[in-house]
Amino acid sequence: MVSEQHRIHSEDQWPRLHRAGQGDRLSARYLVMGLGDVYLGAPVATPLDPRHRLVTTKYNPARTWTPENAVGIGGAYLCVYGMEGPGGYQFVGRTIQMWNRWRKTADFSEPWLLRHFDQIQFYPVEADELLRLREEFPVGKFKLDIKEETFSLREYRKFLADISGEAASFKVRQQKAFDEERERWALTGAADGEAADSPGGCPRTRSWTCPEGGHAVNAHVAANVWKVSARAGQEVVEGETLVILEAMKMEMAIAAPVTGTVHSIGCSRVRWSCRDKQSQSS
Repeated sequence: MVSEQHRIHSEDQWPRLHRAGQGDRLSARYLVMGLGDVYLGAPVATPLDPRHRLVTTKYNPARTWTPENAVGIGGAYLCVYGMEGPGGYQFVGRTIQMWNRWRKTADFSEPWLLRHFDQIQFYPVEADELLRLREEFPVGKFKLDIKEETFSLREYRKFLADISGEAASFKVRQQKAFDEERERWALTGAADGEAADSPGGCPRTRSWTCPEGGHAVNAHVAANVWKVSARAGQEVVEGETLVILEAMKMEMAIAAPVTGTVHSIGCSRVRWSCRDKQSQSS
């Protein structure tokens, strides 16, 4: 998906964004701006070079499972997941541990690996080598290449000024690709959260008429239908929860706007909820 949103159609196009004559290292350097974005020392990082800032959407609803040490991008930020769990960032790679729950080593003076304002730089390895490094790193048999340096805001601003033209051109190409992707989403219905193949169907595919004096209750976001608490014929009071939605790892209760009787339910616990009528009360 990241490739589609930036119109990167082959592997040899990725180096144009990420390699700059530094041997096997990828040239993008990610500045750690925060920790614990997900949990367990997971960094929130963004490339110092604006020409490396890939931007992408997050999963909505979020995944229910994400592997430990997965590398993802959400918005303009990079994250490395410190443990298994749910997640919404788009996968772009895998790496070694950000958290060491077992012991202290030369790189792990604390359970968390990174500090604020650290810079992360990656290099590619084969799958077998990555598995080996994951075994060796937590026990201190593999040492990171860590270099101390001073970040100069004056020099960084000069760097941004020197590449401003290239950065602007990159942003224009990026925005054009993203606009084209959004148009494709609109044509397929993905922009509205539609999922015609979802089990149970989408309320938008069903026809119904709101009874006279009734109140249509709308889902205000595209989300997962987590739980349907109400049933047809049930007496409810104003503010009572009818449906619980889940999006981006957050639960949202859809409440009855008035006191009355539930006439019908227009959704069930399916993968997607449309921004459409979910239940009616009168």
